[in-house]
Amino acid sequence: MMSDYSGFTLDQYRDALASSDPTPGGGTAAAVALAQGAALAYMVCELTSGREKWQAGWDAADEVRKIAEPLLIRGHELASEDAAAFDAVMAAFRMPRESDGEKSERRTAIEVATLGAAEVPLETAICALGLLETLPPLAEYGNGNAVSDVGVSALLLSAACRGALFNVQINASSLPAAQSDELLAEVDSLRGRMRAVSKMVMNVVDSRLSD
Repeated sequence: MMSDYSGFTLDQYRDALASSDPTPGGGTAAAVALAQGAALAYMVCELTSGREKWQAGWDAADEVRKIAEPLLIRGHELASEDAAAFDAVMAAFRMPRESDGEKSERRTAIEVATLGAAEVPLETAICALGLLETLPPLAEYGNGNAVSDVGVSALLLSAACRGALFNVQINASSLPAAQSDELLAEVDSLRGRMRAVSKMVMNVVDSRLSD
């Protein structure tokens, strides 16, 4: 049964992460960070839109809000899906392997489940990067009183992206080369883009905080 981490209190979620159970783990934490980063970005949009002093940031706020709003929910869904994907891998490894037929079924089930365990965090990473890439204009032109919140949002989204990509890598390493090579190439591409845009946001935030 898939856990709905959006229904957890902060204490319950913390304790679940700290337990000896393998789920929730890093992939779930990355997805929760995605939702939190989206929430902070959305807040800055709300503090920018409609305020004459920050009119230069209205278009940026509208763009960020469009991307951030669905991620408030999708981030928590991905948190649950990530844990369920890992549980599916463990269930596949527990399948019987007495006969040749059972061994074949088990190998196929492990491969399918492992691919799923790579695809879920890949979506988390793509979503996090997609929102992160909208933040530079909001950092530059949004409500100056909330520029530090744009910075924290960017840090959370960077962590969500980077952490999710770790999970893609570890699962890709167990897949056949054709699947693994494609996934790892995408990991490299996403990580490079994330580093570049994260640095860009941090530079803008630091500049505005120093003004």
